[in-house]
Amino acid sequence: MDINLKRLSMQVNVDDLLPASEEEKEYMIKMRPSTTAFKDGVRRLRKNKVAMVSFWIIVIITLAAIIVPMFWPYKYETMLGIQPGKPVDATYNNLRPFEYSRSEQKRIDNGEKVFPHVFGTDASGRDYFIRVVYGTRISLAVGFFASIIVLVIGLIVGSIAGYAGGMVDMIIMRIVDVIYSLPDMLMVILLAAVMRVSLGAALEGTILEKIGSNIISLFIIFALLYWVSMSRLIRGQILSLREQEYVLAAQASGAKGGWVIRKHLIPNCISVIVISTALQIPNAIFTESYLSFLGLGVNAPMPSLGSLASDALNGLKSYPYRLVIPAIVISLIVLSLNLFGDGMRDAFDPKLNN
Repeated sequence: MDINLKRLSMQVNVDDLLPASEEEKEYMIKMRPSTTAFKDGVRRLRKNKVAMVSFWIIVIITLAAIIVPMFWPYKYETMLGIQPGKPVDATYNNLRPFEYSRSEQKRIDNGEKVFPHVFGTDASGRDYFIRVVYGTRISLAVGFFASIIVLVIGLIVGSIAGYAGGMVDMIIMRIVDVIYSLPDMLMVILLAAVMRVSLGAALEGTILEKIGSNIISLFIIFALLYWVSMSRLIRGQILSLREQEYVLAAQASGAKGGWVIRKHLIPNCISVIVISTALQIPNAIFTESYLSFLGLGVNAPMPSLGSLASDALNGLKSYPYRLVIPAIVISLIVLSLNLFGDGMRDAFDPKLNN
């Protein structure tokens, strides 16, 4: 009875206001460990098995594309049947997987060790495995750097449009609408064909000549056409954040617009930016692949997955695996990146979290 009366009493229990002891503090820390939004997102991402499997597939493919060419005995541009001062050995051409040429078979019969051609050779006698690996490296590099270009341009344009508002926002968005309404496929093919010719002469004798005019034209195409979706997304985020109290406080204290965007607005939408960039990479890889398939991609003899698939069409009936192998690699990379991007969106987007 006394306990019930004590609960109903309006008097403050002084014992409840005493500071916690060190033992109680340690107990509370063990019961409720400190965390951050990033740690929570990583924890949710690790629970997504599909996203984690996709992540490790991407890591394995990327490491293989970087490390394998360092120790592989064949080069992607070397025609094995051609040696200075000797007649052309046509038996190196069109070898099937783990098949040897006539001269290699003689060396094996004499007790020498010959490194096998895992995927055989192409019509020019070049090792197909290293060309697939190097083509994967080119496709991944183009996709990554093209996504960075899209991110930078979209971030700058979207931030200015969302923060400035008014006439500036209207003019920028009308430009975005015009670019967004253009047929992507047609514009990409036309621009790639035009810039391939114009850049070829301009790059002669420069450092960029080794990279090739087609790769440079691909980056220019992404800079001209593919930033509009990113700018729209960032503009929407900035519009929803610029009316927050901390932004108004920064403006009232005399902070300039660029400082507010860099210090307050962009850090608060960084999760959306990272997720959108991760989803942009497979689109860039797919665009590079079909441009290379059409002959508007990388310069020969440098391979990419799209150009390898295009070259395989000539011997499709006799050597169908030459088309299947790069097609599987493209599908695996694009699918893994998309699934990992979806997993990142589910883990880090606060609107999707319960």
